[in-house]
Amino acid sequence: MSRPARPAEAVGDGLCFSDADRASVYGVLAARRDMRHFTPGGHVDEAVLKRLLQAAHSAPSVGLMQPWRFIRVLDADRRARIAALVDAERALTAAALGTRGDDFLRLKVEGIRECAELWVAVLAPDDGTVFGRRTMPRDMALCSLACAIQNLWLAARAENLGLGWVSMFAPEALARLLLLPEEAQPVALLCLGPVPAFYDSPMLEQAGWRHGRPMADFVYTDTWGCTPDRSLDEIPLTARAP
Repeated sequence: MSRPARPAEAVGDGLCFSDADRASVYGVLAARRDMRHFTPGGHVDEAVLKRLLQAAHSAPSVGLMQPWRFIRVLDADRRARIAALVDAERALTAAALGTRGDDFLRLKVEGIRECAELWVAVLAPDDGTVFGRRTMPRDMALCSLACAIQNLWLAARAENLGLGWVSMFAPEALARLLLLPEEAQPVALLCLGPVPAFYDSPMLEQAGWRHGRPMADFVYTDTWGCTPDRSLDEIPLTARAP
């Protein structure tokens, strides 16, 4: 009979995580999916929402600038207007794809109308932080916001909730709709809620739109393009995105 996993134990000023703890973390990473199908009429408890937002707020940020802001969209009319913005961009994207436009239109790219919760991740106006940002001020702010979104995404999966990142919208139009201050930018529409089932693999792979590449293609040594270590190909692509 296997022994129960030991809980994380304090070591110095931090925690020492058990094998079971680590397995859980890697399991969440591998199981995360960009979800587009949600259970109509779904609900997320307020206590869970608070945990998710705390996870997002625990993200690292360059210079501790914490540039993330989240807007919870509760008004049905405002959600419908956001969905219309996405529909407009979806049509423009199809036109830009040329011969693949019809295939693209057959894909389900968002769940704005069905998801239990709709959140907008916003990049706040620049607060003047210089620490770590002097040479790449906007890039580092965006990276920090992306870390918060990823934290939220992984926490949602750990709560057995789906989350989908929608980027098909005109930022200026969405900013006006949300009454954002000058220099603030909406970066992501986040669809959150219960789902009928999680995809076994990325939905774009299932639809034949695009396939993930082996890890070795992305890892070099010392300089760009150096022949990668092909032994990395043996590592399953279980944690690939989206």
